[in-house]
Amino acid sequence: MSVEKNRKEVHRIVKTRSRFTTLLTVYFFVALIIPNCVLINTEEYSIWSDEALILLPLGFYMMWSVALRRSGVMIWLGFPFIFFCAFQIVLLYLFGNSIIATDMFTNVLTTNPGEANELLSNIYPSVVLVCVIYIPLLWLAAREIAHKRYISHTSRMSIGLTGGALFSLGLLALWPAYHVSESKHVLRDEIFPLNVIYNLGLSGSEFRKSHNFEKSSEGFSFEARRTAQAPGREVYVYIIGEAARAMNWQLYGYERETNPRLSKRNDVVVFRDMLTQSNTTHKSVPLILSSVATDEHEELYRRKGLPALFNEIGFDTWFISNQSPQGAMIDNLAHDANHLIYIRSPRHDMQLLDEMRRVLERTDERKILFILHCYGSHFSYHQRYPREFARFLPDDDVAIALKHRQTLVNAYDNSILYTDYFLAETIGFLESLENTSSALLYCADHGEDLIDDSRERFLHASPTTTAYQLCVASLAWFSEEYCRTFPEKVEAARANETAPANTHALFHTMADMASIEGRYLSTQVSLVSPDYDRTAPRFYLNDHNEAVPYPKTGLKELDFEVFRRYGIKM
Repeated sequence: MSVEKNRKEVHRIVKTRSRFTTLLTVYFFVALIIPNCVLINTEEYSIWSDEALILLPLGFYMMWSVALRRSGVMIWLGFPFIFFCAFQIVLLYLFGNSIIATDMFTNVLTTNPGEANELLSNIYPSVVLVCVIYIPLLWLAAREIAHKRYISHTSRMSIGLTGGALFSLGLLALWPAYHVSESKHVLRDEIFPLNVIYNLGLSGSEFRKSHNFEKSSEGFSFEARRTAQAPGREVYVYIIGEAARAMNWQLYGYERETNPRLSKRNDVVVFRDMLTQSNTTHKSVPLILSSVATDEHEELYRRKGLPALFNEIGFDTWFISNQSPQGAMIDNLAHDANHLIYIRSPRHDMQLLDEMRRVLERTDERKILFILHCYGSHFSYHQRYPREFARFLPDDDVAIALKHRQTLVNAYDNSILYTDYFLAETIGFLESLENTSSALLYCADHGEDLIDDSRERFLHASPTTTAYQLCVASLAWFSEEYCRTFPEKVEAARANETAPANTHALFHTMADMASIEGRYLSTQVSLVSPDYDRTAPRFYLNDHNEAVPYPKTGLKELDFEVFRRYGIKM
């Protein structure tokens, strides 16, 4: 009986010390180092950073996997690393380079489920890939836990010591990596997943500041006053576009007739050198609605925005959005308006004009500001316009791939065609109002990549920018009554058509259109002022909320060629 019992005990020990557990441990750290191997080829790091990028994480993953004898448990405890790796692979597929940015985490939290489904359905190869790599790993780890298997002492020591040695070599590589780095932020910016963990923390900090906006901006005042006003009724319309890059607008020289209505008007002022301060909606739109300069980002959480400014001088303010509430700074600034409307599906932008018509038909207010937030050319493009605007065909819903580029561009151009119709109809409606002085300012929040060159980049919000994401369409229109009352502003706007500007100018331009003065307002940033400063440097708000010159945003020679072609001054 004793011999038989000892034989069963030995058999149980051999079974729990499964060789497969060792193989699963290797599977774990090999699967997790895949994004690092790809980043070496996509990012322009020094050779020392490349060595640290591989050795530090690989060594850590190896030591992590054997920190407990139950490797299956350690694999599941490492789920955050698995999630980061899967997320990173999807983004590399989508953008071709860059690590998971701060803005990516914010986008995940602020994007509505419908938008997420639209995107995921078009990047399914990357989703399938990460499922194939990581779901079996988690399933096998769960199986090891259920069978109570653990790694042998010999394997555990070998993997742990090897990991420690690799980790030490990675630490040694950091010294020369820091020495040759221009930014001196090697760990923060270049070592995955440490950079992602930092970005996650920064994203959380931004959400906390946004959540506390009501308290941090309490008591704020522009101390606004008007220097002049038009006789009769005044209506100002501020339209925030979505993902409308200038390159696909007929008004900017595009070969397709994407602006047939606006191109026929001679009273539209087109700003031809407008760059966005951010290539992601949740940062760009608050900046468009705020007086803060790009290098004053922290002030965004202490100052109120455009609706509050117009409230101070007695305007009835309306914020009508064709996008869902995001729970971020856009909503905070929008809630300062006297009236806030979120339009539901199908979210075609003509619904914005319909709402504005209804308001003006039933209100007796003499001074009104409308802020219209469009859905514009948000992906998926073919869903942003009624079928009668499908002029460029085919425009079907297709996967994001080079072979489908023309179909994607067709759908995008149709969305611009619909934006042209919406803007022309809005101008026509304002033009029809009797005894009303009105002015309209339009600008897109950011541009869009459409697999334009050898980089095969698509969409926007990537940590490194392109010319196509930065150059945005922007225009102004003034009624005849406005032109008679403020001819100098209209003349200045026409004179500033080619002036270098970025979206920081929009708030000040809108305030100056209504002849508003106050704290934090400057005519040197207003495109309807002869005081506009054409020599002021332009800055971009990068992923870490630092104001940097545009050439420092990851632009390539391909982008500078585009800038030169469109007369954009760097």
